[in-house]
Amino acid sequence: MISGEEIATGRPLRRPEWLKIQLHTDENFRELKSLMRNRTLHTVCEEARCPNLYECWSNRTATFMILGRVCTRACRFCAVASGRPTELDLEEPARVAEAVEQMGLRHAVVTSVARDDLEDGGASIFAATIRAIRERVPGCSVEVLVPDFQGREASLRTVLDARPDILNHNIETVRRLSDRVRSKAKYGRSLWLLARSKELAPDIPTKSGMMVGVGETWEEILETMDDLRAAGCDILTVGQYLQPTRKHMPVARYYTPEEFDRLKEEGLRRGFRHVESGPLVRSSYHARDQVESARSRSVGP
Repeated sequence: MISGEEIATGRPLRRPEWLKIQLHTDENFRELKSLMRNRTLHTVCEEARCPNLYECWSNRTATFMILGRVCTRACRFCAVASGRPTELDLEEPARVAEAVEQMGLRHAVVTSVARDDLEDGGASIFAATIRAIRERVPGCSVEVLVPDFQGREASLRTVLDARPDILNHNIETVRRLSDRVRSKAKYGRSLWLLARSKELAPDIPTKSGMMVGVGETWEEILETMDDLRAAGCDILTVGQYLQPTRKHMPVARYYTPEEFDRLKEEGLRRGFRHVESGPLVRSSYHARDQVESARSRSVGP
């Protein structure tokens, strides 16, 4: 049985061939980059150094990152800048909606930095962005990837009242490693948010994502899947952790494509409506495909 235990070699692990990323820019990529700059918008694709940036932008898909580009937390795996935010742009929801229209999107994904400095954690801006997209592009579905709002139910209600098509919150890693990997976030709080979302809005699918390769065991991955299903989570994404800079925690292990296939099978067997599992999978990778797949599959027991 594969353990996934941390490998202490004293030097970075060599990235395997299946993780080579093609740096391809075309007209769609350049147009999308220009659109984001002209509207003073941020994407998690750039800020978090997503490995799928070139593929997704060339296919005219992107994940909008609202509430600025400075996060109040400093997670050991994340490349987004951390510090004291100075930005709160009330016109941002309208600009995101304009970009969604101009890109011709049928499914928009909106996330944010953590804004623990705000009383509602930025929930009102999430809600305003959902409504602005719906008003400007009525046929476009909206997925939100939210922080934990420090466990404030009022903030969660604010987002759910705006009726997103998908409520996403990432568990990120297994229980044992959560405090070491994530800053301020709590494993139990993430499960609470997903479970409470299901209680407040049973018809809104919930989604969560985790990365592997940070020192977890295979058994712990399966336990996390069980915890997410117990919280009513419908959609799961599993991807390989990649160290964004030397300042971030090192990769403990690279999982093979075959192992990711096995994890997908394990997730589906547990009753997730859809499981997206692969070395380069990230939370919003092929997001629209995930939604359509989940709609066609009934929730397991």
